[in-house]
Amino acid sequence: MKKYGVNELRRMYLEFFESKGHLKMDSFSLVPKNDKSLLLINAGMAPLKPYFTGQEIPPRRRVTTCQKCVRTGDIENVGKTARHLTFFEMLGNFSFGDYFKHEAIAWSWEFLTKVVGLSEDRLFPSVYLDDDEAFDIWNKEVGVPAERIFRFGKEDNFWEHGAGPCGPCSEIYYDRGVKYGCGKPDCKVGCDCDRYIEVWNNVFTQFNGDGKGGYEELASKNIDTGMGLERLAVVCQDADTVFDIDTMKALRDRVCELAGVVYETDPKKDVSIRLITDHIRSVTFMTSDGILPSNEGRGYVLRRLLRRAARHGRLLGIQGKFLAKLCETVIRDSRDGYPELEEKKDYIFSVLDNEEEKFNKTIDQGLEILAGMESELAASGRTMLSGDDAFKLYDTYGFPLDLTEEILSERGLTIDMEGYKKAMEAQKTLARNSRKKTNYMGADATVYDEIDPSVTSEFIGYDRESCEGTVLVMTKEEDGNGSIVNTLSEGESGAVILDKTVCYATMGGQQGDCGRIVLTEEGETTAEFDVVDTIKLKGGKIAHIGTVIGGTLTDGDVVTVSYDRAKRTATAKNHSATHLLQKALRTVLGSHVEQAGSFVSPERLRFDFSHFHAMTKEEIAKVEELVNEAIAADYPVVTKIMTLEEARRTGAMALFGEKYGDSVRVVDMGGYSIELCGGTHVANDCIL
Repeated sequence: MKKYGVNELRRMYLEFFESKGHLKMDSFSLVPKNDKSLLLINAGMAPLKPYFTGQEIPPRRRVTTCQKCVRTGDIENVGKTARHLTFFEMLGNFSFGDYFKHEAIAWSWEFLTKVVGLSEDRLFPSVYLDDDEAFDIWNKEVGVPAERIFRFGKEDNFWEHGAGPCGPCSEIYYDRGVKYGCGKPDCKVGCDCDRYIEVWNNVFTQFNGDGKGGYEELASKNIDTGMGLERLAVVCQDADTVFDIDTMKALRDRVCELAGVVYETDPKKDVSIRLITDHIRSVTFMTSDGILPSNEGRGYVLRRLLRRAARHGRLLGIQGKFLAKLCETVIRDSRDGYPELEEKKDYIFSVLDNEEEKFNKTIDQGLEILAGMESELAASGRTMLSGDDAFKLYDTYGFPLDLTEEILSERGLTIDMEGYKKAMEAQKTLARNSRKKTNYMGADATVYDEIDPSVTSEFIGYDRESCEGTVLVMTKEEDGNGSIVNTLSEGESGAVILDKTVCYATMGGQQGDCGRIVLTEEGETTAEFDVVDTIKLKGGKIAHIGTVIGGTLTDGDVVTVSYDRAKRTATAKNHSATHLLQKALRTVLGSHVEQAGSFVSPERLRFDFSHFHAMTKEEIAKVEELVNEAIAADYPVVTKIMTLEEARRTGAMALFGEKYGDSVRVVDMGGYSIELCGGTHVANDCIL
């Protein structure tokens, strides 16, 4: 069997499922979109949840991805074992109401045995205890002997997460050989040792569970397949652990080179080597998706990983800042699958360098504060640091607990760990209580979730002020609750969704249009709806929010919709100004500057960007000067639709974490500023 590299395996998997009619989609950002139930994307299916729930119609009923994922639930074990990772890649093939068990099982076997070349004799499927259908497919169709197929219970082979879609799984295990086993005579599939490793998991989503043990058969069944790329590489390369596969080993060796140490000569140093190897991958990918270090949310996760890596670099004896140097290796070995890493490398280096420098100062500050706490202990004759003080060092000053323990132990002192755990739990409880209860997608359910997913709207308002559209759906707002209605009459407020509209919906920081929807019969206006806002809903639906100021609107009415030209013009001016502003900021402050958010309305604009300290008066003045010069230059504003690859070749700026389709809209301001943007802009005397 050929020992395929990580990048080869990724390509082979995606190409295989493309040959089976799947749409290959690029990895989604690690930042969840419209899903407040997750802090970070932690599974291949997570970004696709709206397709599984039916809230949105997928671009194709067969999809395949290689999704970057971050999980931190076992962060304390990373480095201590050769199994745990915070960052990993998840290969997936998905069916949304298309193929089911027969195809999913057959293709998983075909890929592993025919494409990758794994020996059939070393592969062992498992099925859910009561899933005779899957058992028979493996046995009678694929030809796996019955004694090589294992039946497991709910804990192992049934996927469910509270109430909602769920179903049995079928996993495939690979026998790595006796040398990885535990030596027990009854060692077999399901043993906790490293001999039998799970490489594939087919989830058959065929039920809707009520969360109480009741299951109803789904009319539309789905396939959710997950396979860890790193784990597959372990098998294909006959590597001892994930830290020995080609890409991870290259990074691990770079850590050793910077530290001047040799792997597997000192167990304590090995922990630090593995931890840094893992964490630098996480922070590189998180930063490339626009996450910045902070003291809360996903920014806190990033900061924690960065500082753990920096801390263990010190333990290995690495002098000075080193994280950006390791980041170069991550980018070099992963850019084939994730070209955004190369595009954002200057920005990533800047973020890591800045945070590492801050942490070095934190360490020095923490040492000083800890010294003061030690003096207080000595003065009072105590030998145990209180849990509150240890937690304060960690939570307020970012000083690692293990470093506090290490320093105190050298002086014969200890920490009240029970008190520390209580303080930690109190903080977690506070954080939990501050979160709102949410649905499956982590957001409060609204009337818009009840709209048929097939309903969609087309925006045609770049080059016209009005158009005809058909009323598809209307909602009525009453006493804070919404409901879908067939008519809206004078004085009633709600939302109107049309098949076509010229009103721009709030997106990319640009505020939605105001305007009018008018129903005309025989030249007379019979109904009028005042549009006070336009919003984008799931599945490409555009909702006009407002109040009926005369007459009655009914489903199916053909109406005329128009936007407020004065407000659109003022908004367009401010939006174009944000593009000029970003260009000026990058010119003055450096190429690490990236847009982190914006707000554009008729009255004002706000532009959020990444930088590491407050701008000086001189820098602000220079940015203003450049923007005014660009405005005075009267650049022509040209918009073009092109492929994403063509746009990249023009040097067009893209938004962090934004998921772009095959075709993108590029706004070019005289070559001075070129950005991917769907918003409205000025073009000297007109609006685009």
